[in-house]
Amino acid sequence: MAQEAGWITIGDLARRAGVAASALRFYEAQGLISGARTAGRHRQYPRHVLRRVSFIRAAQHVGLSLADIREALSGLPDARTPTKSDWDRLARSWQPLLEARIAALQRLRDQLGACIGCGCLSLKACALYNPQDVASTRGPGARYLAGDQRPA
Repeated sequence: MAQEAGWITIGDLARRAGVAASALRFYEAQGLISGARTAGRHRQYPRHVLRRVSFIRAAQHVGLSLADIREALSGLPDARTPTKSDWDRLARSWQPLLEARIAALQRLRDQLGACIGCGCLSLKACALYNPQDVASTRGPGARYLAGDQRPA
């Protein structure tokens, strides 16, 4: 397959980025990266996409959603790869989100053996922690893990 200068094949990009080719196709379908097709209909990408994929993987590693990542990448001019100053700015903007996730994990750790306000009413302890399922009035799911305070 003829490869244009400055472009790499999907297989080479997958190998170098440490991801499956299917992940690259998914990222492309989600608008996170873009490539082109050769005359033979083979997918290829500009070389700078390798750094962009690394950025996506790093952001996923710290728990950011693809929607968060897409929003961050959309704010970059000319769909370029983030620079060090871009990464610093994005990291600062993500700190509140990460702090909230850390707090949620700490609540989970601290309350794992107790009632989480899920509304199950199946444990004897729930009568003590969540009598008459009062947590359900605050919405669905594990209300205490979501940050709701237990009644005094």
